[in-house]
Amino acid sequence: MSAPVPSDHDDAVAGLATNLLAEGLETVRRAPPGVLVVFGASGDLTHRKLLPALESLSRRRLLPAAFAMIGVARTEMSDDGFRDVMASAVPDAGPGWAEIIKNSVYITGEYAHPDTFDALQRRLRELDESVGTGGNRTYYLATVPDVFGEVAQALGKVGLNQPTEGGTARLVIEKPFGRDRETARQLDSTLHSVFDEDQIYRIDHYLGKETVQNVLALRFANAIFEPLWNRNYIDHVQVTVAETVGVEKRGSFYEKAGALRDIVQNHVMQVLSLTLMEPPGSVDAEGIRGEKVKALRSVVVPEHSAVPNIAVRAQYDSGWVEGNAVPGYRQEEGVSRDSETETYVALKLAVDNWRWAGVPIYVRTGKRLPKRVTEVSLQFKEVPHLAFPKEAARGLHPNALVVRVQPDEGVTLRFGAKVPGQAFVVRDVLMDFSYGAAFLEAPPDAYERLLLDAMAGDPTLFIRSDEVDTAWGIVQPLLEVWADGGAPLAGYGAGSWGPRPADALLERDGRKWRTP
Repeated sequence: MSAPVPSDHDDAVAGLATNLLAEGLETVRRAPPGVLVVFGASGDLTHRKLLPALESLSRRRLLPAAFAMIGVARTEMSDDGFRDVMASAVPDAGPGWAEIIKNSVYITGEYAHPDTFDALQRRLRELDESVGTGGNRTYYLATVPDVFGEVAQALGKVGLNQPTEGGTARLVIEKPFGRDRETARQLDSTLHSVFDEDQIYRIDHYLGKETVQNVLALRFANAIFEPLWNRNYIDHVQVTVAETVGVEKRGSFYEKAGALRDIVQNHVMQVLSLTLMEPPGSVDAEGIRGEKVKALRSVVVPEHSAVPNIAVRAQYDSGWVEGNAVPGYRQEEGVSRDSETETYVALKLAVDNWRWAGVPIYVRTGKRLPKRVTEVSLQFKEVPHLAFPKEAARGLHPNALVVRVQPDEGVTLRFGAKVPGQAFVVRDVLMDFSYGAAFLEAPPDAYERLLLDAMAGDPTLFIRSDEVDTAWGIVQPLLEVWADGGAPLAGYGAGSWGPRPADALLERDGRKWRTP
């Protein structure tokens, strides 16, 4: 077996663990006085996610008394109508929510029209005076991506991109951030023409999940894991993001996105960067985000000629999911009957650095799969010599460490143990840690955590400009090859774990997909 990681590395990790315990990534903070301005306030995201997250922050007393919300959207609505929407979004709200509703107002207008932003400027001044919001503004773009740049530029034209004296101005942007590397760079250029990088908060709700953040704690606060987290001991890594649902009523959106853009370029790359990164020198935004970017830059960008051999794209056919008959993708509402959009992607990636050289990274994501699950599985190498007869170890497999991101958040370690009885038989057993069983307090919703961080000015769990660019660079060759018809579109039955070519992707290496 290869030599262990040098002791100076262990010392560095031990130091980081001490910092994690002393400083903590989960510091208790309150939002400062301010106004949250939500563009797209009449939309589904605001109603389902943002308003409940704000109410929960209010219930936990993490919002100040001097807090207000301004909703901006094209939908005609009065202030009282918007307040009714806020109340209906959280029927069982705590007492503090009523005060926030009372302070909140609504602006009807086009996202790039000067009148909209003149009204916004006036309303912000009024709230500073009446509520005491102190000139702190957080602009949240919950609109369709096509108007991200327009809204940012319109804010700049009336000076709302510049903080008032003693105040702040921050811009929170939902995904998708561009459709490819070129459009992402164009959007970045537009945003940077009016906002500085430290004002821009690119949100990916996966980074707000406790179990995604727990990858850092698992690695850097436990001496038993980090020394093994490398090519000397790990055979391969699998990342699975599986959904049982189809496109539901978002067929027209999904036709323009597909699984590669919708999941791989953002969610998967975020989870992967935390899994692959080196210990940061400091437990802060720059330290953690810098190491994430370095990890992604170490992922080998596929050559165009290699794409058919390392990537599989597929689309679900009709089938059965959780006991219900479901239609194929091309029969979904808003989907073209001859659509070539992928609903499933499987990839084999390589990493060119000291820690991960030679360790394949297998990624898969898809809709209409048998189980909703997001997990990272690290399978360890086999023992160099198995002393037991093969008949006694038929139920034994290599050790594996599985981090479950959702829905049953936790960590599982698979190892071998003797089966009770006279015969000496060894098989797999599981040591399982579940968040729900271990902690009495329910973890906050991802949007709750991220909204609070944005308003408080902590960018640790948000995506930096160079990180977006690097992630697009990894998938760009696939987009180009697939757009040119350079890879077939496979089919898979709804309720299955994907197409046969995805299984063959691992079988060629003598491996197979883990069944969650």
